[in-house]
Formats: sequence, C-alpha cells, structure tokens
Amino acid sequence: MPQNPLILTLELDEAAFAEFDGQRRRYFPESLNKIPAHVTLFHHLPGEEERGIVETLAAEMRAEGPIPVKVASLRFIGRGVAYALEAPRLSALRGRLAATFEPWLTPQDRQGYRPHVTVQNKVAPEDARALHRELEAAFVPREIAGTGLLLWRYLGGPWEARGRFPFGGA
Repeated sequence: MPQNPLILTLELDEAAFAEFDGQRRRYFPESLNKIPAHVTLFHHLPGEEERGIVETLAAEMRAEGPIPVKVASLRFIGRGVAYALEAPRLSALRGRLAATFEPWLTPQDRQGYRPHVTVQNKVAPEDARALHRELEAAFVPREIAGTGLLLWRYLGGPWEARGRFPFGGA
C-alpha cells in the first residue's frame, strides 16, 4: 500500500533558520503556512522506501561537514518572494543523492536544482512586488551554514518530521 511521500530538506544553522522562519510566518498567508521555512532537496520520495532512504542518509551524512551557503539574492516568484542560495557543495551532495534515488525521482525532482528559501507565496503579484522591493532595499548577501538534512512525511499540507541527519554524524 503506497504511503505518503517523503520530502528531504537542508537543515540550516539556528540563526538563519530563525530569520527565514520568522519572515515566512510574517509574510506567508497564515491560513496556507503549514510548514517551517526550508530548503528543499527532493519534493517527493516514495514513502514506502523510507527505511532504505534513512539508511542511505545516515551513512552518507557521516562524511559530510557543514556546508557553506551564500544567501545570494532575492527572487520575485510571481506571487511571492524567495531568497536565492548558492551552495556548490550542497548541489554536489544533491547530485550524489539524486543518482542514488534516480529510479524514484519525479519530473519535478529531475529538473535543475536551484536552492532557495520561500518566505512568501500565494499572494497577489502586487503584494509580492512590494515585499520584494522592501526586502531588496535592505538586502546584503551573507554566508550561512547547512548543518544536516531533515526528512519529512507529507501529510496533505503539514509535514511530519521523520528524521534528522546531521553532517558529520553529530
């Protein structure tokens, strides 16, 4: 019997997560905001393969140290705003995992990877443009850190935490 799909995200350092999640709670429509701020690596892995996915992640993350991530720019996404991230090591890690998970990848997860954090979505385009202008006026590129991976089960809106895989096995 098929289970709800799994989602894999990057765990951010505490300060970066607090900032992004605070903005998401402030700017995302409250009735639609069911999940914390996140950087998605995979949107849809098969729930029935959870045990193998967990084993793969536990083994792979032991050798991975914290990943530097540059918060590079703001992106207007039509009905929202996201922070565009640059992280060559994260992209390489995702590429290795994509090769492992290849038989299960959906078309969305087969597309090119563009890491980002969405802090607003599903609003009127003029509201998104206004927020983009506001955030852009104060934006300064900066470095944050990815500290591990988080596995979630999709529950039709909200997500259920299924595993944390810190880099270096910490």
